[in-house]
Amino acid sequence: MTDRLGLVVFCDAGPVIHLDELGCIDLLSSFSRVLVPVAVWQEVQRHRPKALALPCLERTSATKPEPPELEAVAVALSLHTGEWEAIRVALEHPASVLLTDDTAARLAAGNLGIRVHGTIGVLVRAVRQGLRTKSAVLEILRSIPTSSTLHLKRSLLDAVIQQVHDHQ
Repeated sequence: MTDRLGLVVFCDAGPVIHLDELGCIDLLSSFSRVLVPVAVWQEVQRHRPKALALPCLERTSATKPEPPELEAVAVALSLHTGEWEAIRVALEHPASVLLTDDTAARLAAGNLGIRVHGTIGVLVRAVRQGLRTKSAVLEILRSIPTSSTLHLKRSLLDAVIQQVHDHQ
């Protein structure tokens, strides 16, 4: 569950679904394992079951009692079960990274001290680690509005495209 940088990765449904829609689910294989909480696994199973065939994906569940601060943040931000569970298991691993595209889940995780990345971060990382060419990632990024259910502000997508374009 660590990649070359030693990061523990937990995944919410969004990145698994969106990377699969974009034909990039294999990028998760650059992590030795990606832990997917049971509720998230079930959500992906409903929407993109073939994505779960990726060998590095592994179901997991929380092993410790839920911290009270998580419940307060989860209720305040109206987190769904999968997001709540993904944050809960990530909290058990302080050096972990949570992969999520949900704004409320990102805010909750950040407030609880969890590092967060999403689909866009995985795509940018692919260029930096030489897993995809810059031109391939630019093509994928440009296809997001028509090839994926990932919702981004156009200005954010344009900024990311520019960042990847300028990457040496």
